[in-house]
Amino acid sequence: MLSETTTVVHGGTDALGVPAHDFSTNRNACGPCPAAVQALQAAHSAQYPDPHYTDVCAQLAAFHGVAPERIVIGGSSSELIHRLTQHAVRHGATAITLPQHHYGDYLQAAQVWGLHAQSRGSAQGETAAPAHLHWACEPSSPLGVPETMWGDWPHSAAPRGGEPAWHVLDCAYRPLWLEGAAPQRDSDALWQLWTPNKALGMTGVRAAYAIAPVHASAQALQALRWLAPSWVVGAHGVTMLQAWVTPQVQQWLAHSLQQLRDWKAQQLALCARLGWQVVPGHQANYFVARLPVGDMAACLAAWRAQGIKLRDCASFGLPGHVRLGVLPPASQAALEQAWRSMP
Repeated sequence: MLSETTTVVHGGTDALGVPAHDFSTNRNACGPCPAAVQALQAAHSAQYPDPHYTDVCAQLAAFHGVAPERIVIGGSSSELIHRLTQHAVRHGATAITLPQHHYGDYLQAAQVWGLHAQSRGSAQGETAAPAHLHWACEPSSPLGVPETMWGDWPHSAAPRGGEPAWHVLDCAYRPLWLEGAAPQRDSDALWQLWTPNKALGMTGVRAAYAIAPVHASAQALQALRWLAPSWVVGAHGVTMLQAWVTPQVQQWLAHSLQQLRDWKAQQLALCARLGWQVVPGHQANYFVARLPVGDMAACLAAWRAQGIKLRDCASFGLPGHVRLGVLPPASQAALEQAWRSMP
């Protein structure tokens, strides 16, 4: 059983405002995408969007090559994580499985609904009772690696003999895969969560969507939609999702990936110069490194006061480590100066 008291920690803006050099989030540092910003400026902010999101669902479905009824619009990936968890509980789920290191909202949602949570790959997880809701993220957070337990995902029976177990792949960072090709997965058999604002470098705009597996019944999908409030996504979120699937925006994303690869190579070289031990296997626009410092909290606080923010990985179960999103050379230079000026 995982901890019963979990505080969800996030990077990005905090009580001190927006960091000048924010390594703590995984957004695309080449953004915000100009074409998406232009679309947002023309959004119909004076009116409600269609409460059924008919057009945007059709556009997202065509982009992914699936039926429109498989698209479920969400306020954000985090909102969909909590809604899917509630949906699973209503259909009899009693336990979940998680990667060893994972996004905190998976566990928080489970604890809110009283679900037993177990980490895949642990000795305890191998002997625990069957779970009905299974989370994965690829590339993973914080490590940015492929899902190593994919072949061992349990195929447990439905909790009440009806809908199969829920296997959810969080695709938050798949558009930001930098090293080689992303592995192909059986998307028809999985729930998928997509969060375009990270790839577009505009995480301040909240909107996301889920793609249901082909076996999801119409009744189950309707029940999931009914769990959301009316207009769960506003006009700007709808506009961002519509911009996401356009050729112009996808072309910008493809070009940005090459820039991110160049910046990442420079940032990895910087870590080597500073004596930071980078955890291998990373394939996205972020990675984890161990810092040779005695008091991590004091070090990060001192840098934050200088406008530099890194993501402490203690909440991921990796004390002594930080996650660094890839940033431009100017931010890397500020980080190096802050490190070398430490007493």
